[in-house]
Amino acid sequence: MTIFPAIDLKDGQAVRLTKGLMDSAKVYSSEPYELAKRFEEMGAEWLHIVDLNGAFAGEPKNIEQIEKIRKNTNLKIQLGGGIRDEKTIKRYLDLGINRLILGSIAAKNPQLVSELADNYPIAVGIDAKDGFVAIDGWDKTEGIKAVELAKMYENSKIECIIATDISKDGTLSGLNIDFILDIGKASKKPVIASGGVASEDDIKKVKENNIYGVIIGKAFYEGKIDLEKILKEY
Repeated sequence: MTIFPAIDLKDGQAVRLTKGLMDSAKVYSSEPYELAKRFEEMGAEWLHIVDLNGAFAGEPKNIEQIEKIRKNTNLKIQLGGGIRDEKTIKRYLDLGINRLILGSIAAKNPQLVSELADNYPIAVGIDAKDGFVAIDGWDKTEGIKAVELAKMYENSKIECIIATDISKDGTLSGLNIDFILDIGKASKKPVIASGGVASEDDIKKVKENNIYGVIIGKAFYEGKIDLEKILKEY
């Protein structure tokens, strides 16, 4: 199982949102690269970054901070937020990003994303509100169920799916394990659990259910979880 500490970027700062609402942003660091260095020192191998401004704008908006993180750590980085075309994918790969997360475009154009996954290291982000896919920074809901979208990627070469129950995200109320398992069954792809991690019990559930990975955000920032211990033990 892979642990993914998370850094969400808004206006150049590391923040966490509650239920994806931009006006709920709580700032945790004005120098996100320093957080990334801490994660590396704790023993993390991967880092999960979301460009929140980019997710709403549909294009990269925090590239300066992303470059700083890349230059100051040896972590493997998966990055999402505003990646909607091949040009942006190439730009980030040139910066040394290891995996690109496609969300909105993955819902709107699964065929294109499947074709991109033939040539690039792609993860699909499936974010759900009441079981339906949300896009554009979680601002809109598409009329498609998350499990139906997951099934569309069954025969693609995407590396994994990042499954987020938005109602849980940033709430410290526990993962929606059933939702994550349903996405895995539908897609037959490795799944990274996201949204609502509250304690080590959530990490245990991920491990027990043979889920590929888990993203830890607010639980670390609010001191609810001993990340260094978890990185050592899991």
